[in-house]
Amino acid sequence: MRRLLDSVYAALAWLAMLGLAATFGIIALGVLARQLHWDVQGLDGYAGYAMAAALFLALPATFQRNEHIRVTLLMEKVSGRWRGALQVWSLVAASVLSLFLTWACVRLVWMSRTTHDIAQTMDATPLWLPQLSMAIGAAGLALACIDATASHFAGRPFFKHAPAGETARVE
Repeated sequence: MRRLLDSVYAALAWLAMLGLAATFGIIALGVLARQLHWDVQGLDGYAGYAMAAALFLALPATFQRNEHIRVTLLMEKVSGRWRGALQVWSLVAASVLSLFLTWACVRLVWMSRTTHDIAQTMDATPLWLPQLSMAIGAAGLALACIDATASHFAGRPFFKHAPAGETARVE
């Protein structure tokens, strides 16, 4: 099961990388089009869609690599059982909030699909298509948060690249 979940997080990270590459390509095409006086409609919208896809699809892998920004000020001040309890509370809260985010994103995709919502630009992109990457990334984050919580209770490590004894990297 561990390898399957790690593969899911890695696959989403690769899709995020493709989203970043697409953002770069679309912006480069837009610059080239302006220099050659071409009129290419909707490039800024597609660059935004690709950037949002990269952001959301990267959420699970960055969470697993312990690279999300975390406020550890309180965790650094407490010790022993309080630190463990605060860690459990944080993981459960992250799981609940990421499940809510997933629900909201899936609902947004569903509403856009059923109402045939389209972009207000000339290309009239069906909005559920770019919104789908948000829902997939949010679902991946929820899965990672639940995985981290279950790993914590099972006494197995979840976070990668975390120095021993440190809850999160503080840089």
